[in-house]
Amino acid sequence: MKKLFLSCFVMLSTILATAQQNPVTWAASYKSISATEGEIIVTATIQKNWHTYSQRPTDAGPIPTTITFLPAKNYSLVGKTEESNAHEEFVKAFDAKIFVFHDKAEFKQKVKLIAKAPFNISFKVEYMCCNDQMCLPPKTVDLVVKTQ
Repeated sequence: MKKLFLSCFVMLSTILATAQQNPVTWAASYKSISATEGEIIVTATIQKNWHTYSQRPTDAGPIPTTITFLPAKNYSLVGKTEESNAHEEFVKAFDAKIFVFHDKAEFKQKVKLIAKAPFNISFKVEYMCCNDQMCLPPKTVDLVVKTQ
C-alpha cells in the first residue's frame, strides 16, 4: 500500500510541476501607422533552454504557433501575420528539421481601422514549447491591445 501511495504521489507531483511551468510569456502592443492603419506586435519571451515553434505547418509533430483574431466590425486584417527570427534546426523530439524560436519570437499583424479609435482588439495565441527533455501540452493565451 505504501508503494502505491508513493507512486501516486510522485506522479501527481510531476504532473503539477509540469502544469505550473510557463517557459514562454506573451505580450502585445499596438503601433499606429496612420489614422486608419495600425500594426499589432506580439512578442514571446522564451526561457533559456526552451523553444517554441514557427507558424509554418509541419507534418513532423509540433503544433505551429497560431494567432487567431476574434471577428469584429471595427477593424479588418491586412494580409497575414508575419514572423521574424525563426530558424530551422533539427529537433530530436520530432526527429525532423523544424522552424523554431529561441529567446524571443515576434509576430506582426497589420490592421485597417473601420471604426474610430480607440477600441480593443482581442485575439488568441496557441503555441507549444519544448526543451531537450520534454514538450509541454499546447496552450492558448488570450491577449488584447487597445488602438490609439
